[in-house]
Amino acid sequence: MQSYSYNFLNSPTSLTVMALSLLLWGIVFAVIFLVTVAVVLRIWVRSRAKSLLPHLKEGDKDVLVVGFFHPYCNAGGGGERVLWCAVRALQEKYKHVKCLVYTGDKNVKGAEIVKNARQRFNIVLRQQPEFVFLGRRDWVEAGTWPYFTLLGQSLGSIWLGWEALTKYVPDVYLDSMGYAFTLPMFKYLGGCRVGCYVHYPTISTDMLSRVTDQTATYNNRAIIARSPILSAVKIAYYRAFAFIYGLAGSCCDVVMVNSSWTHGHIVSIWGTREGTYKVYPPCDVKEFMDLPMKSDAGKAQHSIVSVAQFRPEKDHPLQLRGFHEFLKGVPQEKRKNYKLVMIGGVRNQGDADRVDGLKRLAEKLEISQYTEFRLNVPFSELKQSLSEATIGLHTMWNEHFGIGVVECMAAGTIILAHESGGPKMDIVVEHNGSCTGFLAHDEKTYADAIRTILSMSPEERMEVRRNGRESSSRFSDQEFQTSFLNASEALFK
Repeated sequence: MQSYSYNFLNSPTSLTVMALSLLLWGIVFAVIFLVTVAVVLRIWVRSRAKSLLPHLKEGDKDVLVVGFFHPYCNAGGGGERVLWCAVRALQEKYKHVKCLVYTGDKNVKGAEIVKNARQRFNIVLRQQPEFVFLGRRDWVEAGTWPYFTLLGQSLGSIWLGWEALTKYVPDVYLDSMGYAFTLPMFKYLGGCRVGCYVHYPTISTDMLSRVTDQTATYNNRAIIARSPILSAVKIAYYRAFAFIYGLAGSCCDVVMVNSSWTHGHIVSIWGTREGTYKVYPPCDVKEFMDLPMKSDAGKAQHSIVSVAQFRPEKDHPLQLRGFHEFLKGVPQEKRKNYKLVMIGGVRNQGDADRVDGLKRLAEKLEISQYTEFRLNVPFSELKQSLSEATIGLHTMWNEHFGIGVVECMAAGTIILAHESGGPKMDIVVEHNGSCTGFLAHDEKTYADAIRTILSMSPEERMEVRRNGRESSSRFSDQEFQTSFLNASEALFK
């Protein structure tokens, strides 16, 4: 009789079972290890960081410390107005709340930062917040990451956030600049309740669509747009980044966004429809609404004023081309009756070079004599220019909100904005069933809209100006304060 022997270890099925078992045990041990590390880090971080600023609590367990992560809190832009209005709102409503700000403005004292906020925004705080000065802010700057900028800045924000976390652990953490990758760190290692105010999603489905369509733009280089292979690689990179970005954002307890456009993208990527609130940013509408609004009947010259920093995404070349297209239909002897005034901030040499390029484009289009550039103008001059303007011009595609658009409307100009993003969805909308402004999307539609506005009677233009001004009151400091406190209430209970 023939005998057969069977080696269990040589069985393919048994080897597969063993491999799966080893893999499963490996995953279990890895999870245990990571959880242990996280617990140890959490204990170490909280015991170390709490001891660095003990006076914030002063032995009162009922005090709630709210930390705002805003590395550029002294910059003086719209994001900083949101920050200081939020701090003021919390100080006015909650007596048990103390605020601190994590900032990279390490060469400026806290008292000077508060003074600058008061001078720039007319925001007076009940008490000076604590400032935690960070030394690694250059890690979140675009210039540090010439390639794979999104990934680099996000990794840099984790490093900067770690510095903040190890200097002080607040009870409530609020990211007010859009550094979503700091949220899980403060929630799971710091044990904080976390919230955020999103001005602009780090990545959006619109960015993905432009790469997919191989459209060259300021954040999609022509060499990539022309190559199907490079575009496919970039799409894969963007999709992977969007997935991780969504995981980071999904851990947030309260999400506040500045517009309907931002709301749509954040809900899509983060999956946080519940607990996501639209809180329009505070605009300084009162200063502009106080300007007198007179009829432009008999006006010798109509000015079209653009107000925007000279950044690439603002698309100033479209303003020049649209104005040129409009002037083509105006008799030569009457062109002197129209002027395009481009007002904006110049932050660095890159912005200065961009202005020089715009001046060369104006010369090429033969409209230099009808175009004026005003750089870094004081607020008083900005108000004066808007009070004299007939049209306020805006050309950025998918502007997340559009504070400049609101300011133009509050000043009494007839706004002509890009037909996308916040201006289309939230700002240039009907007010009490009446027109508040105009929208366009390319040089022809901009030229047509300018022509339509200037062909209206002074009475018709006055009606649109009034509607726009009344509509802009929806974006006041008081409206922001009410919406912010209602949205964030769950964090402070």
